[in-house]
Amino acid sequence: MRGLEGRTAIVTGAAGGIGQAICERLVDEGVNLVAADVNAAALEKLAEHLRAKGGDVLPLAFDITDFEAVGSAVEQAQARFGQIDILVNNAGWDIAKPFLDTDPDLWEKIVSINLFGPLNLHKAVLPVMIASGGGKIINIASDAGRVGSSGESVYSACKGGLIAFSKTIARENARDNVRVNVVCPGPTDTALLRSFIGEGEYGQKIYDKLQKAIPLKRLGQPADIPGMVAFFASSDADFITGQVISVSGGLTMHG
Repeated sequence: MRGLEGRTAIVTGAAGGIGQAICERLVDEGVNLVAADVNAAALEKLAEHLRAKGGDVLPLAFDITDFEAVGSAVEQAQARFGQIDILVNNAGWDIAKPFLDTDPDLWEKIVSINLFGPLNLHKAVLPVMIASGGGKIINIASDAGRVGSSGESVYSACKGGLIAFSKTIARENARDNVRVNVVCPGPTDTALLRSFIGEGEYGQKIYDKLQKAIPLKRLGQPADIPGMVAFFASSDADFITGQVISVSGGLTMHG
């Protein structure tokens, strides 16, 4: 992709699944990487792997729901690389339950990670981008936020909110040369999905049902997502902002 080499990116939820695949792609494109996750051990393992490929990687373990910790991490990233050109808000979490089986404590955890976490990152990173003349933000939402998904009521609400928030920030900061776009994966074969649908025969039935519902007849893989992220981060997308792209194998509704 054009215009990526030498840029600096922060990727949250970097240590596994889609996040790790995004980190791999950006390092392959010559991007300096700030890999962020709550799992310090997994981050170090990822950093070692990417450094072996020639990547310049700063692993930072922190909780995106902690506003002060986010600010400190962004300061460390800026001190190391001098600027932040790309932000990928990828971290997320959910647990499958009908809404009436959930409680406010669970709502708070889901909202904190999936909505307030990205808000914290935007608040910390946008001033840095604006001061340096602009940047690219790619928010990883979900098709659940576009069309809903049974068993993911609060998660869907968060991802729908992230989509609306992204469109608004794209409008507010267009004059600052900040581009904000959204990638919405459909069902993707990650550890989070496996934990969501459960193990054993019942989980496999759900997995098979999802595959049959997708026109391409397979679930997404983590490697299916980074190409779109790299495109939005590149100079090829300089005239694109406020857009929401589904990466779902043609699936338009699930659950």
